[in-house]
Amino acid sequence: LFLLPLGRRLEPALKLESFGVPIALLAGTIAILIGPYGKFHLLPQSVTDLWVQFPTPLLTLVFATLMLGRPIPSGKGIWKPVASQALVGLLMGFGQYLVGGLAVLFVLMPLLGVDPLMGCLIEVGFEGGHGAASIMGNSFETLGFPEGLDLGLAMATVGLLSSTFLGTALIIFGRWKGWVANQTNNIDSQSKLVIDQITLNQRIKDLASNMCFAGLAVLLGIIMLFLLRQMAPFSGDILRQVLVSFPVFPLALLGSLLIRFTLEITDKTDFVSPLLQREIATIATDLLIITAMASLNLPILRQDWLPLTILSVAGLMWNLVGMLFFARITFRKEWFERAITEFGNATGVAASGILLLRLSDPTNRTNTLPVFSIKQLFLQPLLSGGLITVIAPLAIVEIGLKGWTEICGILTCLFCILALAVEGLGNEETV
Repeated sequence: LFLLPLGRRLEPALKLESFGVPIALLAGTIAILIGPYGKFHLLPQSVTDLWVQFPTPLLTLVFATLMLGRPIPSGKGIWKPVASQALVGLLMGFGQYLVGGLAVLFVLMPLLGVDPLMGCLIEVGFEGGHGAASIMGNSFETLGFPEGLDLGLAMATVGLLSSTFLGTALIIFGRWKGWVANQTNNIDSQSKLVIDQITLNQRIKDLASNMCFAGLAVLLGIIMLFLLRQMAPFSGDILRQVLVSFPVFPLALLGSLLIRFTLEITDKTDFVSPLLQREIATIATDLLIITAMASLNLPILRQDWLPLTILSVAGLMWNLVGMLFFARITFRKEWFERAITEFGNATGVAASGILLLRLSDPTNRTNTLPVFSIKQLFLQPLLSGGLITVIAPLAIVEIGLKGWTEICGILTCLFCILALAVEGLGNEETV
């Protein structure tokens, strides 16, 4: 925990956040340097072995806050933008399995003899991030791919860095091209004035109540997961393995929606603070990145740097095509803001997508945030550590990497056709 305050102390001197670089990356780099595989060896192996268990509960907390601080959008105009956003998300997610499978089948396996399960690493690391990589580590080890955990964490770090630096560069380029308008944000000074008028006692009460709501969302997710796993003995072999390996954080997202819905119908939304929910998620994300980076097994990464580089380049090229081509022709309105959010999500998880959205649309001028949030509610249980992420390595073992890649290719083409069909239905309505 001392690394996060240290990073926040150093950041004002380095001014990294002005370039869109998260403080957590700075603190994570320090953690690597002082870790058991770093140069200074101040952190013992026993500490990093404990930290490697943190990303899963931290990611669960992030998703527990996702819907709590935001009103649930309503109206007929929401569904078509959500449908097009979801189709682009599915296209990019399954496309990562497609390009990953092709890279492993035609380059990495013939030249380096790598494990076929490497075909999952782009989606696990880029879409799922450090939390999904930590969760899938046990599955990879069970299936005879023990290095999958460290390689997945490395891919997640590459994805986060790429999302931050490349995403920021795309926003700058988009402003230059006129794709996104320059905006001035006067909200911060007003928010600061309101916060300064709140007493310390009230701040503590507000923080405690908001933490309780986030914890309640996690508890609902745990209960739903427990009920799902009770069906495992009555399911087939593959479904049983899926239920046993299924993570809790997609269900925590559903729990946060249920709580938000209850608060809205009872007119008690003042109980949750959008600002505090966002700060809770930010701190949890920062700690997730730091602990995951500190736990990286550098010797394994040095050994497998070439396949990691090839997979990372393939994944980034696909995500850029998805954003600059498929998303642009699919999103009729506010295409850049929606596309850059999807690029961030597909490269460095949902938190990175929201970060890039804030950089491109700081005053919430567009309707991207509610559209993206609802889309995540449907897609998060599938990709980014959800059902498909869990099924993919099992499918590769059962039908082979070639068969799984063919299935993903068919689905990618199908989602592409559907996305173009939605685009052809006419202009999207506003939310």
